[in-house]
Amino acid sequence: MARFVVVALLWLSLASAQAADPSGMIVYQTDFGLRDSAVAEMKGVAKQVDRKLELFDNTHEIPPFDIWTAAFHLAHLVPYWPQGTVFVSVVDPGVGTERGAVVAKLKSGHFYVGPDNGSLTLVAEQIGIEAVHAIDYKKHRLPGSENSHTFHGRDIFSYVAARLASGQVPAEGFGPVLEGDVVRIPYQHAEIKDGTALGVIPILDINYGNVWTNIGRTTFEKLGIAKKEPVRVQIFDGETKVHDSVMPYVDTFGDVPEGDPLVYVNSVDEMALAINYGNFAESHKVSSGPTWRVILSRP
Repeated sequence: MARFVVVALLWLSLASAQAADPSGMIVYQTDFGLRDSAVAEMKGVAKQVDRKLELFDNTHEIPPFDIWTAAFHLAHLVPYWPQGTVFVSVVDPGVGTERGAVVAKLKSGHFYVGPDNGSLTLVAEQIGIEAVHAIDYKKHRLPGSENSHTFHGRDIFSYVAARLASGQVPAEGFGPVLEGDVVRIPYQHAEIKDGTALGVIPILDINYGNVWTNIGRTTFEKLGIAKKEPVRVQIFDGETKVHDSVMPYVDTFGDVPEGDPLVYVNSVDEMALAINYGNFAESHKVSSGPTWRVILSRP
């Protein structure tokens, strides 16, 4: 996640020089898919609030109920959008319960609207949160939706985001300041311990089955392993060891024969695992998320 930190710092420097007013833009991500009208209904609500709003999609293919993946994509996405952009992230298995619903102003000058269920975990760490307001959704929801309890993405979050992005209501106008911290998902942060590099598998490069870790290149380099030297790779799901092998540390896929595994630095300057012309995740039954731990070391 090193690249995200660098980009976030760039945006924080820009934020100090510019006002963080809502931009009239909303970016959506959900686990809804596109096989029904759910996403279009959310956008329709926003357009009813203000037809001039610009509405964009990140993805609607987050695995169902996968709050961690929502958190990862959100942190990855935010720094590339103009200040004032409002992000609506709805992966909300606790919809209709007592879980929080918030508007957050980020230190980068962006805004988040959605559930307080762990979706802000990585944003809070890598970008920072200036203020969080609990949404009073008895007052701030789509008129006529009071008896709807299972589609807050449409009835509350898209409606609130539209009023925020259009400048109709400021962030602090939706409810009181949240007491305490936002909900955070615990996970293994990248670190060097006893001559090993520890981390998690935050996400898969899903099209190719490459396995990405949160162990940054600079952290890994503290092990003193040079290019073309072997690396021991251990992967755990919780306490269960799923994989244990030795493979070379190289620059790119073609540096090993077809079908061979490799350790490399991915496009976000973090360590990753792959099989040249193969699918590492599928071959070794590896997935991603906060329970998927990885250990890199000398053999």
